[in-house]
Amino acid sequence: MPHGNIEHVNITVTDPDRSLHLFEKLLGWKERWRGPSMLGGRTIHVGDEDNYLAIYTNDEVKGGFSKSVPLNHVGLQVDDLDAAEQVVLAAGLKTFSHSDYDPGPRSFYFFDWDGIEFEVVSYE
Repeated sequence: MPHGNIEHVNITVTDPDRSLHLFEKLLGWKERWRGPSMLGGRTIHVGDEDNYLAIYTNDEVKGGFSKSVPLNHVGLQVDDLDAAEQVVLAAGLKTFSHSDYDPGPRSFYFFDWDGIEFEVVSYE
């Protein structure tokens, strides 16, 4: 039986550098690569040695995406949920839907500047 994992997720944003800095602080990730996209525009890869976010933009990206069109949210796992929330708040973003239920993880959600929803979870 095959085994796999998500190697990367590609998101479209209005300001890739702003998103890069958020994910560096939130997840301890580093910029892996940046350059022109094959279809125009530019992309930054931020992540660790196993997985990453590809953060894409072009001159036509205006932001303001709608939840569930077509993506519901991206789940991010951290080792310190309280510290992660402080990073999100310091970036000027709002958190919501905090949960702490058994046997699930503690979590909260936030929308980035472009309307992309993220869930941050911790199994601490």
